[in-house]
Amino acid sequence: MQSLRELYKIGKGPSSSHTMGPERAARDFLRRFPEADRYRATLYGSLALTGKGHLTDEAILGVFRAAGKEIEVVFDLGVHDLPHPNTMELCAIEGENVTRLTYLSVGGGTIRVGGEPPAVQEEVYPFENFAAIVRYSREKGIPLSKVVLDFEPDIEPFLCEVWNTMRSTIRRGLSVSGKLPGALGVERKAKILFETKDEEEGPEQREKRHLCSFAFATSEENAAGGTVVTAPTCGASGVLPAVLYYLSSREGFSEKRILSALAVAGLIGITVKQNASVSGAEAGCQAEIGTATSMAAAAVCTLFGSDADETEYAAEIALEHQLGLTCDPIMGYVQIPCIERNAVAAMRALESAELARVLSGTRKISFDLIVQTMYETGKDISARYRETSEGGLAATYKVS
Repeated sequence: MQSLRELYKIGKGPSSSHTMGPERAARDFLRRFPEADRYRATLYGSLALTGKGHLTDEAILGVFRAAGKEIEVVFDLGVHDLPHPNTMELCAIEGENVTRLTYLSVGGGTIRVGGEPPAVQEEVYPFENFAAIVRYSREKGIPLSKVVLDFEPDIEPFLCEVWNTMRSTIRRGLSVSGKLPGALGVERKAKILFETKDEEEGPEQREKRHLCSFAFATSEENAAGGTVVTAPTCGASGVLPAVLYYLSSREGFSEKRILSALAVAGLIGITVKQNASVSGAEAGCQAEIGTATSMAAAAVCTLFGSDADETEYAAEIALEHQLGLTCDPIMGYVQIPCIERNAVAAMRALESAELARVLSGTRKISFDLIVQTMYETGKDISARYRETSEGGLAATYKVS
C-alpha cells in the first residue's frame, strides 16, 4: 500500500479526478514536450461530459498559459471504448509531426499514462488489505495509529499540514456568503447554518447543524475552486474535516489525537484505493462519499479510543449502507447533490461509530468484503450514473 501522502493531497477544487488529475497531466506533458508549436487536449468520457462544470478545461489552460503556451481543448463525446472513464489525449504539434499521449485520471488526483507502466510509487505498507493491517496491529500489540508510525515514522508533520489546511478551509467557508460560480446559482449555506439562532432548537439539533455547517463550508470552498484536502477526493472532501473539526471543538481533543485519527482514516482510504476505486466516474459516488464516510467513522473511533474490531465495524457500516450510491452532478458542477451529500455523510459517520460501539462483537461482514462489493457494484452501475451527468438528478433537473 502507498503512503498516506498519496491519499491526502492539498490542492484546488472542485474535483480531484477532473481538475487535479488533468492539471497534473498537463504539467507532465508540457515537461516532456516544452518546445512544440501548438498543443491540443481532447477530453473523453466523463471528462468530456462533465468537464465544463468541473473546470477541467480551465485547469489545463491554466498550466499552458502560465508557461506562455496556447492549447486548444476539445470535448469529444463520441468515443466510448475507453481504457478509463476519465481519459484525455494531449498532442504536441510541430509542423507535420504530431506526438500524442493518453492520460487516465484514475481518482484522487492520481494519473497514469497510457502505454506506460504505472509510475512506480513506493509501497510503504506491506499489506494487501485491511485484515492484514489489523493482524499486524494485534501481533505487535499496538493501535492502528501506531501501525502508520511504524511504516511512516516521519508522517506527523505532513498530517499536521493536512489538519491545518482542513481547519483553514472550514473557517474560510464559514465566513463567506453569496452564490457559488456557475450557471446553477447555488447559494452558499455554511455561514447561514452556523449562525442561525433558533430558540426552539435543542442542544442536539444545534450540534448537528454545526456539524453540517462545517461540511458545507469545505464543500462550498471546493465548489468555488478553493484549497481543500482530498479525503479521499475533492468531491467528498467535506466529510472527514467536518467530523474532526466538530469533535475537536466539542471534546477538546489534542492535536496529537487528531493526527492519530487522520492516520487511521488514511489506512481506510488507502485500503479502498488499492483494492477498489475512489473515482466517481469509475464506481459512482459510493466510491467517493462512501469511502469518505468510512474514513470519518474510523477517525471517530480512534478519537474515542476504540479497538481495531470496533473501528473496522464502524468503517464497514459506513460503506455498506451507501452501496449503489450514484454520481449524478447537475450540469457537471460539484454542487448538487454533492454539497448536501457531504453533510449527510458526516452525520452518518458519527452514527456508524455509535452503532459499532454498541454492537461490537456481533459483526458478520468484514471491511474488505464491503470494499470488494462496492467495486463490483460500481462496475455494474450504468455509466449514466457514474459522473457523466446523463442520469439521475442531472437528467431530471431543468435549469430555469
